[in-house]
Amino acid sequence: MHEGLAVTCGNCRHGSLPMAPHHIRKYQETDHKRVLDLFSKGMIEHVPATFRHMLKLPQTFLLLLGVPITLLLASGSWLLALVSNVTFLVFLWLLARQPWRKYVVMCLQTDLADITKSYLRARSSCFWVAESGGQVAGIVGALPVKDAPPGRKQLQLFHLSVALEHRGEGLGKALVMTVLQFARAQGYNEVVLDTSIVQQAALTLYLRMGFQKTGEYFYNKVFRLVYLSTIRLTYFLPSAQEGGP
Repeated sequence: MHEGLAVTCGNCRHGSLPMAPHHIRKYQETDHKRVLDLFSKGMIEHVPATFRHMLKLPQTFLLLLGVPITLLLASGSWLLALVSNVTFLVFLWLLARQPWRKYVVMCLQTDLADITKSYLRARSSCFWVAESGGQVAGIVGALPVKDAPPGRKQLQLFHLSVALEHRGEGLGKALVMTVLQFARAQGYNEVVLDTSIVQQAALTLYLRMGFQKTGEYFYNKVFRLVYLSTIRLTYFLPSAQEGGP
């Protein structure tokens, strides 16, 4: 737990991490450009990991091996076989970019188009930034789950991202703790989030903080095409567990 870290929305207090040059506060309109830039860059960073993930798929290995051999046997040309593999790798790289670019475009046209309207109009939701040296170094948002299971009040964590130059400073954990504290203050039973199988650093952070895997699915057809599954994680708040048998 981060002592002294307070959530900064609704009736909660503004707060910051002690002994650290970071301050977590509620989003302001002047943050918009930096937030979008941070989010977009963070998503595109997953392209190399997605490319490596695709290279490890059995069908990829078979194509990389089978197509050149077939062309070599049919034409006798090593150059043609080599060109086919290079072309296939370029295609895989472009395919690895597609789901992340599509997701960024969708978010920029929906909830991130107007963050104040999407996250700050109601007391049950919020959007925070972590500020360092006067610059936005990290972001996270939270919205209530509208179709939560009966009897369960869920808050969903969105868009956790930390600038590359500020990673390893505990900002990601502090931002998640902000969401968890906000959820407790607002009377939520659970905090849920979705992350992909290639986001290993984020997945490790969430699991270490007490989130549990509660589902796995494909976000859309593009993600299914590249076998990029989405993992649903849930944090069961102590108040909800205490009410059980």
